[in-house]
Parts: sequence; structure tokens; C-alpha cells
Amino acid sequence: MSFKKLDTEDISISAESVVAPAWSEQTTTLTPTMFVTSSDQVAVNSGLYYYNIYQTDTNSSNAAIQFAVAYGNRKGSGSQLISTNEAGKSPSSIIYGQYRTLVNGDENTDFTFGTVTPDSIFVLAVNRSRYKEKLLPGTFNITLASGSNVLKLTDNSKTSTTVSFVDSGRVYDIVSGSNGLPYSGTGFSVSSGSYGKFLPDVGLIILNGDALKAPAGTDGGLGMIINTGSNVNGGNLNLIYDTIKASGSFSLQSEETISSNYVFVRVRNGEYNYSTNPSNISGSGELRYNIMINTPQAYITTVGLYNDNNDLLGVAKLSKPLLKDFTKEALIRIKLDY
Repeated sequence: MSFKKLDTEDISISAESVVAPAWSEQTTTLTPTMFVTSSDQVAVNSGLYYYNIYQTDTNSSNAAIQFAVAYGNRKGSGSQLISTNEAGKSPSSIIYGQYRTLVNGDENTDFTFGTVTPDSIFVLAVNRSRYKEKLLPGTFNITLASGSNVLKLTDNSKTSTTVSFVDSGRVYDIVSGSNGLPYSGTGFSVSSGSYGKFLPDVGLIILNGDALKAPAGTDGGLGMIINTGSNVNGGNLNLIYDTIKASGSFSLQSEETISSNYVFVRVRNGEYNYSTNPSNISGSGELRYNIMINTPQAYITTVGLYNDNNDLLGVAKLSKPLLKDFTKEALIRIKLDY
């Protein structure tokens, strides 16, 4: 075994973006038959707070959670109180507070879309296992349907000149359009705010309840009837689930930045031509093979990476032994992904 110190120029760092479909089985778009709830999950206490959405029948071995839907109300309306002794404490208020803190990092804030602060929000939370690092802006497309009214939404990443940030990372407005581009001349009126917020770094889509319940047509809404009664099970989880399922289209892709270290090990003609294998030396200290005196040859099979304390940090194996003698030079490139 022989050692050689690496120079600064022998190490190079690179980063590349890898894009993949967000949904299971390399699927980019969920279709009508791929919005499935679990009757077991809906029937238990968690079903009061959110519904998990699967891409196939939950009895199938391939079933996996794709995303969850939830309804939040800053006043706690639209769902039953957890306890009659705690006014306003209901699943809808807990959902609103949970995502308010996650997104804004401040429990004293409210969700504001443009200049509008609605009481109701709908949350689409993409399952963490569906994306490796973050969602890819410009690939979010969802179609919502309520009765005969249809609304196609996307994020505004392609037209946004500056990137806005909240406590949870980047945030884009949700607009009427597709593939990160708003439809020209259409969309929700400015006075009522945007349709919602797209937060790619935490896998969240927050929808503006006021925008969805607004009348269709020039107001650009869906005419959804959101039940905001006090201390009642308003059925708003079923409402958003049915609105998504009726559309039958939810597209999304994930994005991951893979950083790589490239280490270039340069073997010059005068280096590494003699084997350090002890079996080459006889008991009297002589070389066993005369060829190793005048025309030595060695085979490189492994490269070890050490720190300055001679601690082994990594090992690179060559696919096959590399013949080395005084007439040959070699350049071995080692790639370390992380």
C-alpha cells in the first residue's frame, strides 16, 4: 500500500437537480380512480382532522398515502367542539393553528391571501415520502370541480419576479392557470385575494376558502358551500375531497439537489509500479521474481481516501484490476454522492 497526498485541484464539487414524479409508481398525475380514502382512518378520531388519500384501494399491497386533506377555521367553526368547556377548540381550530405555526412560525398570525384574511382554509399536505427534498415549482396543477363549475389552479412561479419566503421556506401564490403560468385575462378578482399558497419546501398547498366559495364566472370561484356553523360537523372534509375527486386531476413533481465530490487520483508513470505484497519477498529479503527488478508491474485494484491523521474515510473499488508499469499513467476519478 502506497500513499499520495491530494492537491487542492484534485478535488471538485458539483451539484445537480434531479426531478421525479411525486406520486407512487413514478406517476406524475393522479386520475379519478386514484383518489381513495381509508374507511378505517376516516372512522377513527384522526378522521375528524384529516383524510389520507391513497392512489388505489387500501386493501391492495401497493396502496400508499399520497397526500392528506384537512379543513381549518380560525374561529373553530365548521366542526364540533372537543369539549363544551373549551369554546372554539375544535378540530378545525387545531388544524388552522397547526399549519399557521408551521408556515408562519407565529401562532398570533393569520393566513392572508392578498389583502383578504378568510376564516376557512383547506390544506393539501403531500406525504413526506412522496418527495425527497422539495416539490418542484411550476409542476403543480390541480383541477377542482363543484357542480358544473371547474377551476384549474397552479402556482405563479413562472411569472413571479421575486421569491417570497415565510418561516417554512419559499411561498408562491396559487393562481388560475397551468404549469406555473396564470391564464391571461382570467382568474380571481384582486379584491378577494389569491386562491392560496404553494409551499414547495414543506409540501403544502393552502387554499383560500373565500376564493373557493365565491361565485363562478367573473368572480372566478367555485361556488362551494362551506359549512361554518358553530359546534357542528360541517362535512367540510368530505366537501374538499369530493371537489378534488370530481376533477380527477392532480399533477406534481419532486425535486432533489444531489451534491457530488469528484476526487481525481493521478498516477504518474514513475509511481506505484512495485507491489507491496509481502509474498513477493523471500525469507532472506530478496525478490522472488526477477521480472520485478527490471520491468516491474503492479495491478491497482483499490483506492482508499484518508485524512491527515491516516484515518480511512472511504474506499473505491475498480471494476477490474488496472495494470501499471513505467510506461503507463492513469487518472482515476472517484465520485462521492451525498
